[in-house]
Amino acid sequence: MIRSLLYVPAHSERFIAKAHERGADAIILDLEDAVPQEHKLAAREGLAESVQAVGRSGARVFVRINSGELAREDAAAACLAGAEGLYVPKVRDAHVLGELAAFLHDLEVPLRREPMSFVPVLEDPGAILDARLIARAPRVLALATGGEDLALAMGGMPTPDVLRLPKLLVHYAAKAEGVLSFGLLRSTADYADSDGIVAAAKEARAHGFDGAACVHPAVVPLLNAGFAPDAAELDWARRVVAAAESGDGAFVVDGRMVDAPVIARARRVLGLG
Repeated sequence: MIRSLLYVPAHSERFIAKAHERGADAIILDLEDAVPQEHKLAAREGLAESVQAVGRSGARVFVRINSGELAREDAAAACLAGAEGLYVPKVRDAHVLGELAAFLHDLEVPLRREPMSFVPVLEDPGAILDARLIARAPRVLALATGGEDLALAMGGMPTPDVLRLPKLLVHYAAKAEGVLSFGLLRSTADYADSDGIVAAAKEARAHGFDGAACVHPAVVPLLNAGFAPDAAELDWARRVVAAAESGDGAFVVDGRMVDAPVIARARRVLGLG
């Protein structure tokens, strides 16, 4: 279960040193937007140490690589450093991921390491419309939508109303292809709006999103709570499963009929708990 993914600038020793204390299920070491151009090479070279540092409390570690000419060298450095997977920005089609997978294969085999997984980040209208094809590409663990860049590409504003439909389309594509879906139905940039984030996490989980990324450690506990079942939901799920095991077919719990899909949902809740 990956409820929270915390972006950490890969050139910042201060943020890297504290990342393992934040309680995030996963850390995304960012080589892309959070790193100034003049620090990108040093950030990449530092992955050998930073991947181990941010993951020492058990968090899964991803690296967000740059797009374009820096992508392969970033990916190679992340692979050699032992990162589990890559956040791949500005993915426009599945072909890019296939080429990246083939490139990494030649590095992974002599290292005898597990193949790296991919989280493609869809950031333009064409990618949104091709999301299901992208989800079918090799190694895709999850899909995510880059709200700020998407709004820019559309000539729009990154408001929840603007981002809601495209983010849901990417979410549907992920679920249709059996991969995870990360995100909130709003931008991640407004990290100070705690109440809004709590509501957005609840909404996203109701839609079936699996978790979300954030850019500030204060958001991590909000996502961890928002994407996990609370005590009342766990209690409901236990009572549903217990009643189902009696073998009575359809039955009533809390005044509502329970049949096969509801039982399956209750079992899923307990699996998440």
